[in-house]
This record gives sequence, structure tokens and C-alpha cells, in this order.
Amino acid sequence: MIGNLIPYLAPAVILLLILVSAIKILPEYERGVVFFLGRFQGVKGPGLIIVIPGIQQIVRVDLRVIVLDVPSQDVISKDNVTVRVNAVLYFRVVDPERAIIRVEDYNSATSQLAQTTLRSVLGKHDLDEMLSERDKLNADIQEIIDSQTEEWGIKVANVEIKHVDLNESMIRAIARQAEAERERRAKVIHAEGELQASKKLVEAAQVMSADSGAMQLRYLQTMADMSGTNASTIMFPMPMDLLRPFMQKPASGKGTATEKDA
Repeated sequence: MIGNLIPYLAPAVILLLILVSAIKILPEYERGVVFFLGRFQGVKGPGLIIVIPGIQQIVRVDLRVIVLDVPSQDVISKDNVTVRVNAVLYFRVVDPERAIIRVEDYNSATSQLAQTTLRSVLGKHDLDEMLSERDKLNADIQEIIDSQTEEWGIKVANVEIKHVDLNESMIRAIARQAEAERERRAKVIHAEGELQASKKLVEAAQVMSADSGAMQLRYLQTMADMSGTNASTIMFPMPMDLLRPFMQKPASGKGTATEKDA
């Protein structure tokens, strides 16, 4: 009896192997692009799907966010400074059909596009903008790449510039520029302080000239400060009214002498 089953055993094994190979299980984050005799049939998954071997073909597509490291690129800035820049790109497939049919290898294509876009965008900006306006540059690069990869069914979520490497001579030049800028600010602040102080001194002089009592109080305060700082100096206050006749010019004396000569 067993000998009678041997002729049917081989076809049964072959049929079982075909059935096992036809069963595909796709996780939640994957989709399967199915082709029937070379023609696109549909996108299937997730879960259990059956693909007829030899007639149907399935290409798995990962829908999770892919982190793509953009290699370092030599960029010449708008002010003719050569820098080396690298970045990181975050993207995901939103249309598995277009990602498989419209482009041969969407990972490689996106990487090449990111490199060329990085050089093109950064080359339009000065070095200072590269160092201080990274958020704006990231947004510009992301917008350009996303507009071109939309045809491939790919959505670029974010682009981040990681490093902007400078040579030693440029680093020293930037350090000298920063030091000169700090000195300039210090001089401006000092000049503004001198201007404000001079205005206050003019106002104080106007007040004291309008009131003789204010000048006398200032005179007494000055003596008090001097006596406190230098104990070896002895000062005798003298009313300014007694000194005023000596400070006036003897114009009347000259007139009297002329009359006597006459």
C-alpha cells in the first residue's frame, strides 16, 4: 500500500512547498507591491497574503521613517570660503507603488539628490549665514528635496545640518573678527557713557551757576571729601564772598591813574 502512495508523494511535497512559499506575512510597517506577470496588480498588506510563485511577484516596502546620513560635501560659500558640510535626512515612503515603479532605488536616489541640493543651497549663502541661520537653511533644503521626491512617493520629514568644518586659518580669522567686534562694542559703550556723563555735568553746572548757594555747598562737600581721604592735609574754609574782590579785575584803578596824569 505504501508503494502505491510513493508516486503521489513527490507531487504532494512539491505542492506543499509551493503553498508555503506562496504565503507571505507582512508586519504593520510594511506593504507589498504585487506584480502579476510583470504588470502592477496592487499594494497589499499588512497581514497574511498569498502570492502565486512564478506568476506573481512581491516587493516589500518599509513605511517607517528612514534616517539617511548625507556624506560630507565640499561647499564654496557665496563669499568664496571653502567649508566641509554634512547633514542627516529623515524621510519615509508614503506611496509604495510610486516608490517602486517611478524610481529604481529610492534610497540611493534620495541620497544623491540630498547631496546636490546641499551644495546648491549652501553655495548661495555667506559663511556667517551658514553658522548662524541653520534653521532657515534646513527648511530651504527640506522644501527643495521634498518637492522633487514627491514624484517618487517619498515625503521628506526633516533635514538637519550636523557639522560645518573650517580649516585652521579660517578659524583664526573668525576668532580675530570676534575679538575686534568685542573691542568695538566696548569702545561704543564707553563713548556712550562719556556722553551721558558730560550731559549730566553740563546740567549740574547750569544749576550751580544759577544758585550761588549750590556752589558753596559743593565747595564744602569737596573739602569734606579731601579731608577724609588725606588726613595729613589741613584745610581752612573761607567764604567765597571774601575772595570775590581779589578775583575781579582792577579796571577802576587804571582809570584813576589816568585822571591823575591828566
